[in-house]
Amino acid sequence: MMSREPTIERLATADALLLAPFDLSEGDLGRTLGLISSHQVDDADLYFQYTRAESWSLEEGIVKTGSFSIDQGVGVRAVAGEKTAFAYSDDISLASLTDAAQTVRTIGAAGQSRRIKLPRRKVATGRTLYNGLDPIASLDSTAKVRLLEQIERMARAKDPRVVQVMAGLASEYDVVLIARLDGTLAADVRPLVRLSVTVIAEQNGRREVGSFGGGGRFGLACFDDALVRRYVDEAVSAALTNLESRPAPAGEMTVVLGPGWPGVLLHEAVGHGLEGDFNRKGSSAFSGRIGQRVAAKGVTVLDDGTIADRRGSLNVDDEGHATQRNVLIEDGILKGYIQDTMNARLMKVKPTGNGRRESYAHIPMPRMTNTYMLGGDKDPREIVASIQRGLYATNFGGGQVDITSGKFVFSASEAFWVENGRIQYPVKGATLVGSGPESLKKITMIGHDMALDSGVGTCGKEGQSVPVGVGQPTLRIDGLTVGGTA
Repeated sequence: MMSREPTIERLATADALLLAPFDLSEGDLGRTLGLISSHQVDDADLYFQYTRAESWSLEEGIVKTGSFSIDQGVGVRAVAGEKTAFAYSDDISLASLTDAAQTVRTIGAAGQSRRIKLPRRKVATGRTLYNGLDPIASLDSTAKVRLLEQIERMARAKDPRVVQVMAGLASEYDVVLIARLDGTLAADVRPLVRLSVTVIAEQNGRREVGSFGGGGRFGLACFDDALVRRYVDEAVSAALTNLESRPAPAGEMTVVLGPGWPGVLLHEAVGHGLEGDFNRKGSSAFSGRIGQRVAAKGVTVLDDGTIADRRGSLNVDDEGHATQRNVLIEDGILKGYIQDTMNARLMKVKPTGNGRRESYAHIPMPRMTNTYMLGGDKDPREIVASIQRGLYATNFGGGQVDITSGKFVFSASEAFWVENGRIQYPVKGATLVGSGPESLKKITMIGHDMALDSGVGTCGKEGQSVPVGVGQPTLRIDGLTVGGTA
């Protein structure tokens, strides 16, 4: 049997879930957009979404909780200049669409009644970065419980100091349909899974925590024995390392960041400052600096939503644009910002495929996808060996950043004190304090070991959360302030 082209297949799936059950047609979408454009607006769109989600969690050797939910609805948006009017409903019907359209069109100038010629339908060109499978159905319930119980056994068998194990398994099947005022029709079918492992180890009355996990846009079968064992090994190793940790020294010093997840510092301290809305408003430390040197030579930063199966990747963004591989900083020179449609129009540039929203109940805004720094030519061992007295940070917890100043505060969840090029002992309580733009200029060595994180990132902005990816190679940063506990 012949299969349909993936873009058409995704549209058919979206139609079957989001239009046909509610007696809606593409013609109804066009007429709704026409109703909005009877007032003078610059842009408008309809965003339909169907989400099915499931999660399981294990604690104290028992799978204690399991949840399943279905959510669906539509968001209706009109944009005039810098103003946005938005309405949403969990009732998908022609009546709801009409009510929402009449509400949001008031943002535009009414004037005399106009006859609107609707643009011809055009199917958005998208990518095929992941299979449109339902990950919830990719493993039965018995197997999911067995997987979590397996994690418990593996972790406890790893070391007798492990006294508690917690694990979580989450799956999501997300279908979206976007209709735009310019006639564009786009759809995406987005699987997403995540497995997390947390262990508590105890020694001589002292308890420490270690965590690890991963996921992406694929089915649960990807969590095979080898991958699960890796997650468990990493979590147990982190907890045992922290049992041996000493208070972290404080002061200005050389800091080396490990590859992969430490790229979360790059995401927070630099990536948010390169989002179009902050730069259009002049509130970012990078505003008005296109073409200027903002980082040391050799520093190249990308935001790439086109990496297959990655947590932060999308076939199309939430405005119907194909995602892209955007070079933000090249060899230290600022090349561009990431854009959604509205900010791109106001800044007179093209959208970059970064219009994202948490759900149909939220407006889109410029957001990162997978943000990372390219590798250099240094051996990571050489970079660590170059430290006379300083910190080697391999994992991070939470952090905060001020977009306007670029200043950040980040806590290291796993770090080591280094003297004369040798790792001396693990430290606890190390906090990195600095300025994103200034830190970029203090990078003096870049490793050839660029790695992306394992697939656990979630980014928050203005109350909205979306899945993202981060990454970087081993980096040496000179003169960074470390707040410690020693």
